[in-house]
Amino acid sequence: MNRIICLIISLVGYCGLWASPVVVEVSPQPGNDNQNMIASIEKASLYKGKPVVIKLHPGVYDFSRSESLEKLYYVSNTTSESENPNPVKHIALLLKDLENVTIDGCGSTILLTGEMTSFVVDHCKNILLKNLNIDNSNPTQTECKVKEVGDDYMLVEVHPASRYKIEDGKLTWYGDGWEFSRGIAQSYDPVKDITWRSWSPMDGLKKAVELRPNLLYLQYDKKPQAQCGLVFQMRDAIRDEVCGFINRSENVRLENVNFYYLGNFGVISQYTDGVALEHCNFMPKPGSGRTNAGFADFVHVSGCKGKVRVVNCNFSGAHDDPINVHGTHLRVMEYLDAKTLKIRFMHPQTYGFEAFDKGDEVELVNAETLCKVWEGRIVKAQLVNPREMIVSLNKVVPATVSSLSDVVIENTTWTPEVEIIGNRFSRIPTRGILLSTRKKSLIENNFFYGMQMSAILVADDAMSWYESGPVYNLTIRKNTFLQCGDPVILISPEYRKYEGAVHKHIVIEENIFESADPSVSAIYAKGVDGLVIRNNYYEMKKGENPVNVVDCTNEKVEY
Repeated sequence: MNRIICLIISLVGYCGLWASPVVVEVSPQPGNDNQNMIASIEKASLYKGKPVVIKLHPGVYDFSRSESLEKLYYVSNTTSESENPNPVKHIALLLKDLENVTIDGCGSTILLTGEMTSFVVDHCKNILLKNLNIDNSNPTQTECKVKEVGDDYMLVEVHPASRYKIEDGKLTWYGDGWEFSRGIAQSYDPVKDITWRSWSPMDGLKKAVELRPNLLYLQYDKKPQAQCGLVFQMRDAIRDEVCGFINRSENVRLENVNFYYLGNFGVISQYTDGVALEHCNFMPKPGSGRTNAGFADFVHVSGCKGKVRVVNCNFSGAHDDPINVHGTHLRVMEYLDAKTLKIRFMHPQTYGFEAFDKGDEVELVNAETLCKVWEGRIVKAQLVNPREMIVSLNKVVPATVSSLSDVVIENTTWTPEVEIIGNRFSRIPTRGILLSTRKKSLIENNFFYGMQMSAILVADDAMSWYESGPVYNLTIRKNTFLQCGDPVILISPEYRKYEGAVHKHIVIEENIFESADPSVSAIYAKGVDGLVIRNNYYEMKKGENPVNVVDCTNEKVEY
């Protein structure tokens, strides 16, 4: 009898797995899209974890900054206190404390107006965003194309989505919640299909004149650093919003999402267990005439665990690195006793979040050497102010460690496995991938074209960005690198004094390296124990050896 009851219970549970989810349908309604989406998300929350699909009927959904949800979030690698004293985000879609919810866009567009954060997933589990486009009617990065260059002037054609005003000859770019007249610029060459950080048309500008709508005469003291056909992409430097924020969540997936514009920063995953991006496009909308899609990084993973997967995505038109995966080193400021530390966020743009919690495994690291000097566990952690935490440890920190002049602490529990497979990278002024994690990682079958710096950077530092940590099991395999910066793969932990390898077990194999630049080498690696380089193809113009190895042990290097 008991067997029969157990069988019935098992069958009921099995059938429950295949039960149809609740469907909440939403249609675009001009002027009501903000409130309708809020209502649909609230309705989904009432089902208390039962699978729910919020289904958007195809169309354009308008979200304005003035009607957005406002919520304070501290986000890694964004802004300092002086840059942005009020880090409140203006949010279109806020998913908080939800479980088993899917937003199916069915090809719809989330169209933002003004500086906004398109979505936040906060303290959620099993969330899927799919079949969706994200765009902005007035991107915070402006674009203009050079039509004519003279000895002290140029004519530029402004993209229709870029709004400007001219007062007493002074040119200002503006939108809902933002404006700038100085800032950062990139140049895009449509013939070579590459971008690079460059002189800005706003530098040294004496006078601007509108000849007709979107055609401007710009006058300078000397010949502009430009040529006909180039496109200038301009922005300020303040990352006060993000495109998407995934915070303290579990199993979050983005599938078939087109990010046509990522305002102020990219999609940030912070202290989340399991993140996947599949078949997503981070690039300007086809036919839009825009050449740029992102204010800074496209995908930023800070202090996560589980598995991070980025598969079959396109990354084109960023102003910084498309993918950056790392943790955060906090500096030990004071030993309150042998088991209690006061620690501090050091980089101006990263602070305010709880980087440690009870039960987290941690390591103390000599900041000069980046070598571990102690390991243990957190028994209590408190964020005492946005910059500082006090943590209690499970065992004594010996005097040999506390006497060191510069020690940082890393959370080793919150480090992810990473798979970056089958992606394409282009129109990038910096690196393609930055990766610093001790868990097993694979970078495979990706295509990199025209990175202006290294296509892949493996660092680890405790003196600049404070982005941790060591890499212990990384394979870089079957990728193609065309016309990238020097060196194409850079493994360079930022130690000040060498006392042993920082990274371990890195394999670089079966890749294709091609460059017509005689100054470009293929691989530079330092501070690695167990480096393997084999079976790669080099079509390089550099006369000397394409591989340079420094401070490595147990290496096996083949050409």
